Amino acid sequence: MQNATSAALAVLALELTPALAFGLAGERVAQACARWPSTLRTILPALCVLPYVLISYSHQMFSWKWCALYALLPVAIAWLLAQAATVDPEQRGNWRDAVILLILGLAVDLRWFEPAWPGNLIGLGKLLLVDAALYGFVVIRRLTGTGFDFHFRWSDWKTGLRELAFFAPIVIAGGLALGFLHPHHGALRLSMIPAWIYIFIFIAVPEELFFRAWVQNLLERRVGRRIALAITAVLFGLSHFNKRLMPFARFNWRYVLLASVAGIFYGRAWREQRRVPASAITHASVDAIWSFWF
Repeated sequence: MQNATSAALAVLALELTPALAFGLAGERVAQACARWPSTLRTILPALCVLPYVLISYSHQMFSWKWCALYALLPVAIAWLLAQAATVDPEQRGNWRDAVILLILGLAVDLRWFEPAWPGNLIGLGKLLLVDAALYGFVVIRRLTGTGFDFHFRWSDWKTGLRELAFFAPIVIAGGLALGFLHPHHGALRLSMIPAWIYIFIFIAVPEELFFRAWVQNLLERRVGRRIALAITAVLFGLSHFNKRLMPFARFNWRYVLLASVAGIFYGRAWREQRRVPASAITHASVDAIWSFWF
C-alpha cells in the first residue's frame, strides 16, 4: 500500500508539472517546442502514458488496452490540432477542435476512462487528459486568448468575487426553492482554506479551462460574445446531468438548470479580461460555499 501511495504522489507531481509550466510560461514553452521537428512535437505527448503505467502497475491492474489508449489519444489530439492550425490560421475554430473537445467532454462526463484507474485515483486520469489537451492547444494549436495564465492579479480576485456576489443570492434562492440545496450549520474554520484550494486546483481550473478558455473562446470567434456565453453556459449545465442524482433519477434537471445559470457568471468572469483565474475563483468559491453550508 505504501508503494501505491508513493506512486500516486509521484504521478500527481508528474501531471501537475506540465500544467504549471503551461500556466506560468505557456508562450515560452510553446516557442521552445516550435524549434523541434514537427514529427517529434506530434509524438511527444505519447509520454502521457507514463502516469497510467505507474499507477496501474502499483495497483496491479495494468491493461494493454488502456496503455494503448493513453499512448495514442494524446498523439491523435496533437495530430488533429496540427492540421487545425494549418487549415485555420485565423483560429476561428475548426471541426477538429470540436471533435477533440467533444471527445474529451464526453469521456469525463460519461466516465469512459474511469475503469482504468483505482476508484480513489480517478482524478489523476482526468488530470492526464488536461495535460494532453493543454499540450495540444498551447504547443500545437497555439490558441490565443485562453487566459490560462497563473500570474495572479488583483483584478482576478476583484472580478471573481464580484461575480460570486452577483450569483450567490440567485443560486441560494433558486436552489432552496427547487429543493436542491439543504442548509446545514457550519462555522468558519481554517480547514476551509485548504479545501477551497483543492477545489480551485482540481475542479474549478480544469472545468474553466475546458468550458471558458477553449469552448467559449472558440465559439466567440464564430457567433459573438453573447451567444457564445449562452451556449457555453448551457453546455456547462448539461455536463452536470448525471451529478448528485436523486434515487431512481437519470437526469438531474435541477443541477443542470442551476449549473447553466452558474455558467453565465463564470463566463462573465472569464471574458472580462479573458482570465481563467478569475472564473476559477468564482467557480471554486461557489463550490466551496455549497460544500460548507449546503
